[in-house]
This record gives sequence, structure tokens and C-alpha cells, in this order.
Amino acid sequence: MTNSKNNIILIGMPGSGKSTNGVILAKNMGMDFIDSDILIQHVKGMRLEELLNIHGPEGFNVIEEEVNAAIDVENTVIATGGSVVYGEKAMENLKAQGTVVYLDITCKELEERLGDLRERGVSIKDGWTLQDLYDERKPLYEKYADITVNVSGLTVGESMELIKSHFVSGE
Repeated sequence: MTNSKNNIILIGMPGSGKSTNGVILAKNMGMDFIDSDILIQHVKGMRLEELLNIHGPEGFNVIEEEVNAAIDVENTVIATGGSVVYGEKAMENLKAQGTVVYLDITCKELEERLGDLRERGVSIKDGWTLQDLYDERKPLYEKYADITVNVSGLTVGESMELIKSHFVSGE
């Protein structure tokens, strides 16, 4: 990795386990934790769903890019929102912050995990299905990932250990 910081940045689809794995990974590795969706809510003083209703997916993506492009931390696991990969400045910043790990999961498994996408604050175009979103984002996740970890069919503990194995040797 060519960056000077030791952060772990988790990217992937909504429901892939970025936040859940991220907080457990951070505790397990003695690191800090940031959920960039919660950071956006804190900075803007509104829930993601409200921001999406007011600004639409495109406007929300601009806000998400601004917030993620400003993150500057060390020794931190950063769980990003699923749409962060739409923001080139955000992804350039995050890649400079540490190692980007793509949590890859099948669309079928996501459908089983996710409820109402709008209620979850998912940035999705009107009329789109989860499969449409998955097909659009997967190449972007692959483009920005330093490491891809397939978490399909794994428990949270198994996923966390698999992610951790890329950073801790000899365990």
C-alpha cells in the first residue's frame, strides 16, 4: 500500500456488513472507529433518509463526497456509506488514508438482509431495483479496492476474522 496512514476503509453495498464488521474489527485490533453515514448525519444534523428526501440521490452524493473527502484520521477503521464510490474526491482521500477493503456479497444475500432501501437511507435512483444498484456499483467497488473480501454466507465473526487476516500475520 502506498499510503502513509494505517487506517482500514470498508466499502461495499448497503447490508454487506461494513458498520457491523467495522466496529468489531476496530475493537479487536485496538483501533478507533468511524461510520461515515453517522458522521454525515452529525455534520448535517439530519438522518440520511431526510437528506435523501430533501436533496435526492444526486444531492446526497455531493454531501457524502464532501464529508468523506474531509476525513483525516489515523489508526481508525472507517465504515463508509455504500454510495461513497460515486465521489472521486472522497475515494482519493480515503485511499490516501489507508487500505480500502471491499466487502463483496451476492445480490441475493443482500436482498435477504435489507428491508426498505429508502428507509435505510440508501441512495438509489427512482424506479431502480437492488440488482440495478448492485450492477452499477460493483465495478466501482472493484476499481477502488486494495483488497476484496467475499463475505457471502459468513457470520459477522467469520467476516471480521477474514478481514483481519489481511492485516495481522502469524495468528
